[in-house]
Amino acid sequence: MNNEIGTRYDPQKIETKWYKFWLEKGYFTPKNEDSRPKYSIVIPPPNITGKIHMGHALNITLQDILVRFKRMNGFKTLWVPGEDHAGIATQTAVEKFLEKKGQKREELGREKFLEIVWDWANTYRKTIKNQIMAIGASVDWTRERFTLDEGLSKAVRKVFVSLYKKGLIYKGKYIVNWCPRCKTVLSDEEVEYHEHDGKLYYIKYPFADSTGEIVIATTRPETMLGDTAVAVHPSDERYKDLIGKEVILPLVGRKIKIIGDVHADPKFGTGALKVTPAHDPNDFLIGQRHNLEFINIFNEDMTINENGGKYKGLDRYEARKAIVEDLEKEGYLLKIENIKHSVGHCYRCDTVIEPLLMDQWFVSMKSLAERAIKAVEHGEITFYPKRWEKVYLNWMYEIRDWCISRQLWWGHRIPIWYCQDCGHINVSETDVQKCEKCGSNNLKQDEDVLDTWFSSALWPFSTLGWPEETEDLKTFYPTDVLVTGFDIIFFWVARMIMMGYEFMGEKPFKDVYIHQLVRDKYGRKMSKSLGNGIDPLEIIEKYGADPMRFTLALMAAQGRDINLDIKYIENNKKFANKIWNATRFVILNLEDFKEVPLENLKLSDQWILSRTQKTIKTVTEAIENYEFNIAAKEIYNFFWDELCDWYIEAAKPRLKTEEKNLVQNILVYVLDKSLKLLHPFMPFITEELWQKLPLSGESITVSEWPKVENKFIFEDSESHFNLLMSIIRGIRNIKAEVNIPQSTKVNISINKDLSDEEKLYIETLANVEKINITNSKPEKSASAYIDNEIEVYVELGELIDIESEIERLSKKIEKLEKDAEKFRNKLSNKKFLEGAPEEIINETKEKLNNIEEQINKIRTVVDSLK
Repeated sequence: MNNEIGTRYDPQKIETKWYKFWLEKGYFTPKNEDSRPKYSIVIPPPNITGKIHMGHALNITLQDILVRFKRMNGFKTLWVPGEDHAGIATQTAVEKFLEKKGQKREELGREKFLEIVWDWANTYRKTIKNQIMAIGASVDWTRERFTLDEGLSKAVRKVFVSLYKKGLIYKGKYIVNWCPRCKTVLSDEEVEYHEHDGKLYYIKYPFADSTGEIVIATTRPETMLGDTAVAVHPSDERYKDLIGKEVILPLVGRKIKIIGDVHADPKFGTGALKVTPAHDPNDFLIGQRHNLEFINIFNEDMTINENGGKYKGLDRYEARKAIVEDLEKEGYLLKIENIKHSVGHCYRCDTVIEPLLMDQWFVSMKSLAERAIKAVEHGEITFYPKRWEKVYLNWMYEIRDWCISRQLWWGHRIPIWYCQDCGHINVSETDVQKCEKCGSNNLKQDEDVLDTWFSSALWPFSTLGWPEETEDLKTFYPTDVLVTGFDIIFFWVARMIMMGYEFMGEKPFKDVYIHQLVRDKYGRKMSKSLGNGIDPLEIIEKYGADPMRFTLALMAAQGRDINLDIKYIENNKKFANKIWNATRFVILNLEDFKEVPLENLKLSDQWILSRTQKTIKTVTEAIENYEFNIAAKEIYNFFWDELCDWYIEAAKPRLKTEEKNLVQNILVYVLDKSLKLLHPFMPFITEELWQKLPLSGESITVSEWPKVENKFIFEDSESHFNLLMSIIRGIRNIKAEVNIPQSTKVNISINKDLSDEEKLYIETLANVEKINITNSKPEKSASAYIDNEIEVYVELGELIDIESEIERLSKKIEKLEKDAEKFRNKLSNKKFLEGAPEEIINETKEKLNNIEEQINKIRTVVDSLK
């Protein structure tokens, strides 16, 4: 034990030192032969596209709290780190980087481009590793994985081939979300919708027999070039007699039929719907139901193709303008309305996506989803908070086939080889050299890569060595919990559950904890455009990792987003200073320390030991229930308020008496338990300070989590000491209200008999000179009511001018009443209650309560002065 301790908390001096120590000792690397029960987590792998953000910091902090907690509870813990190759995101980032240098991937070619991306990947993987280390994550770096590493690539191929052979992977024409900028397909979940100001065009489609017309309404008139029907609802009285009639497609001249289909909404536009099966997902389904022709009018760069007649070569928006002009010129355009509507954008480059009919590879999802639905319905997998189960299930009940092919170069290339001689499709886990059907060497591999989420879906078992039957897989699968954000429940969580049951026959994890979204202090989403992002690495550099971690945990209430203000981190830097200074005080007062039994306890000793046990119980249960904020708040309040502000202050005089050894032992006992409870939240400072206490053990990281000791629970002593605290607070409050410094000694009177021990606590903690026991109120005194029976009087004598003080306090009450009235008016305003966010309303209520409490306290003092 090195008990030399610096005068101030300096995170830069301790954080790197202790992380290196933990790694050297191998604390984060469990051994398979270890017979203790296991606890395992796989990290949601960050994308290799840049720095980690505050959302990652929260995610990593919460996982580390769980892992450190379980490690201290005697579990063999494994937390697997790794990174995601992030196909479209990484390729887009590298392309933009190359564009600045005047280079294009097409000019470089696939092989050279991939070399550059691999260099990028290796650089960013190192950066991410250093960032995760800086946060203090106790991951096992000896088991670090990457979604494109050799083992995971092997797993991906095995899964693809297996699903293909079962008939669950197929190639088909399907409406897909096409990004013309990234030149690839996006899954439905990769499309972000933004509200746009748009126009609704009303167009006349004349009947082929010249007996009239039907009017349709559309937001995308350019797609009419691919129309192959007009749909009306079969029960729409206006149109049901027109079903089967033919119309002439304006500008094109093609005859198309009016069909009856339930998808046509009688309330939208005119109730008549133009049907473009190749360019709208709903129209595609109508086209399948009615066996319509599918006419594609777009090239992949969103210019009009040869099916667009005279509009060929025009960009989609240029075509829209030209078509509207021609419709107006030829008398087909009835009117244009301004509307607001939702438009899909690429989640990476923000380009407006276009639904296109294309040949793509799909996974048939219905059969895979069945087992994953039952798992959540029957409680095999539990979501925290519970409401996310409904979100998950609703999506799973309506699941659509998953388009897994992407027109990219970076990623897992689809393991299919087309024979150029006989046309056979070869599907294999290893590279195919000759056609399995005709023996030809003339083979061409599919150009596309798999959706990034295909490899991510295998993460809980592929990272443990699957498809090999490794010891890690036997020992650590299934994992215990997944900690992730709500935005990837469909992308990732659902797919991991499906793949876990399909390939392991077992759930991938028992619990799913959906953490909060970290917003700025105003509740806005952090974004580059707003410039309101908070960089966790900058925070760590300025304040230390521990204050940042503790702040995030303290704010991580289930089901509520985090509105992060730097001042909260500053406050918790002060908390770290408090922990440091309190421990320093104890260490500096351990002269001649020797262990003695915790017996012959005084009231304050019994109180602090009892409160320690209650705190252990609350913190333990809260972490087990993923109530990180409750656990953090409990240990914060205990350490700052109870240990520092009360027990240490009460103990100071006793450190100079024959009770010194007992008090020293109680301080070491309580500090030991407190630092252990704090360790999962603040690993660095707790390790530094714990090492300086006279305790056995190599590291707090592998020390035993505190257990409740019933012999140290003293309910009566807690109640008794709480009453004394109320008396002391009453004295302090009177001093504060009448502007007497807390350091000024006062005389008090009280209508309760007190023991010598009780008197000593009051004299020490409230700076009291003399205590009189009396039932009558002394002259020139202010009183505080402690409960229905106890009243304490602070004798003010010549310390203040009573009349002036009454006048000053009365004016203060007037001002506070005005403030209170403002808040009352706000809370009785219907508009405010209906329009303001819940947290603002609660904050306003809290401010009003605080003011009303203040008014009552001051009134009591004024009344007692009169």
